[in-house]
Amino acid sequence: MSKENNIVAAIDIGTTKIVSIIGRKNEKNKLEILAFSKTESRGVKRGTVLNIEDTVNAIRKTVDEVIQQSGRPVSEVFVGIAGQHVKSIRNRGYINRDSYDEEITRADIHALVDDMFKIPIDVGEEIIHVLPQSFIVDNEHNIKNPVGMTGKRLEANFNIVIGQVSSARNIEKCVSRVGLKVKDLILEPLASAEAVLTDDEKEAGVALIDIGGGTTDLAVYFDGIIRHTAVIPFGGNVVTEDIKQGCSILLRQAELLKVQFGSALGDMAPDDKVVTIPGISGREPKEISFKNLAYIIQSRMEEIIDAASFEIENSGFFDQLSAGIVLTGGGALLTHLSQLVKFRTGLDVRIGSPNEHLAGEPDDEINHPMYSTAVGLILKAYEHIDIEVKELISEDAVPGENPEEKPAVEKKQERIKTTLMEQLKTTITKIFEEDDIKM
Repeated sequence: MSKENNIVAAIDIGTTKIVSIIGRKNEKNKLEILAFSKTESRGVKRGTVLNIEDTVNAIRKTVDEVIQQSGRPVSEVFVGIAGQHVKSIRNRGYINRDSYDEEITRADIHALVDDMFKIPIDVGEEIIHVLPQSFIVDNEHNIKNPVGMTGKRLEANFNIVIGQVSSARNIEKCVSRVGLKVKDLILEPLASAEAVLTDDEKEAGVALIDIGGGTTDLAVYFDGIIRHTAVIPFGGNVVTEDIKQGCSILLRQAELLKVQFGSALGDMAPDDKVVTIPGISGREPKEISFKNLAYIIQSRMEEIIDAASFEIENSGFFDQLSAGIVLTGGGALLTHLSQLVKFRTGLDVRIGSPNEHLAGEPDDEINHPMYSTAVGLILKAYEHIDIEVKELISEDAVPGENPEEKPAVEKKQERIKTTLMEQLKTTITKIFEEDDIKM
């Protein structure tokens, strides 16, 4: 792609914020963020759009800002999808090929994937992603990429991500009302994982926990393959709500308390420190102790951690996570949270920021856990584009020619030239034949 065509736009529609972002890959294959904009999200609850008008207004505001910042028009965007309606199941599919001697091609894998999109699911649901886990060629198991191998029977294990049709349509409706087209919907935990996890962590075994405002997203990797995904239907907002109820204060005051003075470990909070909160409408101010605040936060965070641990156990890979857990999202920066997660799970823990693939300075504003999903959507968009290009090259390959050597457009042009030359030769031959007949 040329530098101008190398530009991708994405929108992260979250419960607490909506982020629009434009980026491109540079010569070193690092991601340059050309523009990004964030605004408060009012029409989304637990990852699901509930108010179309409010969501459209928020999207329009951020899109207008990134277009103004970058000076580039936007027509297509990649959009994240999450919410408590998202679930994943496992399935196995197979095809019997015509010959033992013919090599397995991408078309065979596409046939397997297409079959998975036809499996029966509940009414009102649709398949968002079909993620291959491993392949089996005849009796050879645990094959990552069977293209080029020979065999009669091709099987594959899949992780299938399912969501509600209405939720996906509402997202597409919001984006289309801003005058944009949804290029693809991407599961948000996959996007966050792409932004913050390293290849070594994915190979060793790692669980990504993205703590957002309305949901907590989970992705489990082992041997470089996505093994399990889940969306837990509560996040940082329920912690804020608990503080509001427990301390009898306003929601905005509870959020400030959580961010500025909160801790995920009650035992680590000082006994003698208090914070004074102004009273509501002229009433007496309230004093809230740091320790009581920490215990309120800890009880809810333990619930979130236990729900994530349950999902990791369900994946069957809990004991194989050599790289432990990576926390990201806006809720990951809560003081002492990594210590609490390590205590509850017994696994190593680190905080993940989207700096692994970003060009620029480490202290850039975008290099923050709350933007992991937005940056990851851009990275997954490039993965999507690369797959499309490879498929185009594969479809346009000429027998005996290496499809990786030349771009598909160049090969098409060469074939057109060859056809024209053949037509010219045929015409000249006919002219000489006609002259011979006349003579």
